[in-house]
Amino acid sequence: MKGRSAIVTGGARGLGRAFAEALVREGANVTLCDVLDTAPAVADALDGPASAQGLILDVSKLDDLQQLVAAAGDAYGGVDILVNNAGRWRVTDPADPYEKALEDWDFIMNTNLKGLLLLSRLCVPRMIDRGGGDIVNISTYYVLPAKSPGTNNPYTDLYNASKWALNGFTQAWSRSLAKHNIRVNALCMGATDTPMLRGLFGGDPPADFAATWMQPEQIAQQLIDLLADGRSGENIGAWVGEPAILGPRKPEHRKITG
Repeated sequence: MKGRSAIVTGGARGLGRAFAEALVREGANVTLCDVLDTAPAVADALDGPASAQGLILDVSKLDDLQQLVAAAGDAYGGVDILVNNAGRWRVTDPADPYEKALEDWDFIMNTNLKGLLLLSRLCVPRMIDRGGGDIVNISTYYVLPAKSPGTNNPYTDLYNASKWALNGFTQAWSRSLAKHNIRVNALCMGATDTPMLRGLFGGDPPADFAATWMQPEQIAQQLIDLLADGRSGENIGAWVGEPAILGPRKPEHRKITG
């Protein structure tokens, strides 16, 4: 990945930070962004043979995304890798008043779907100019066949819906962009120790449960392996208690469904 230019959204902590760290170690120059004001300091602290820059911005805003893509182009010549990691969740309930439901919809979907759509649309022409690239959408094991109880939490229905919707982007884009040598996949992991997951428990999850969680570094290595592999159009799963590996390539009819 030496000399490649990567964008990582939601890169100031959790999975996003682990993705950025892994990419820099592998030689890719990283432009990370986050709504958190720690983004520049996180980028400055990344250690590896490549460089990184951090921007404070909101992926739900087109002007911010245009600034992000321009910064990657100015610093590193373009965009080769896009990791659509930024995400938001809230506890939601089908019995909520519709005013709350609409507010929650905008809060979640503007980042999880609209932001991902806009940023990908901005990056694709840059990737075509560079002869190809990779888009990796960060999803959840909720969209894959369940291996344990507890998937698709009933009180995060809008978050769940946003991740199921990513299937449409991943599958359609992988097919439509193949002619441009652009690969599109999704990483769909189970319980991973991140601030978002800890937030489901008010920041203090049961210790015995948290001890079973995967670590962000495991998923980051899965990302690196995926970028090196060259496959496209797949939902790549990772489950607690199993190795976080790519596994064999799936036949066409099971790439998204698992």
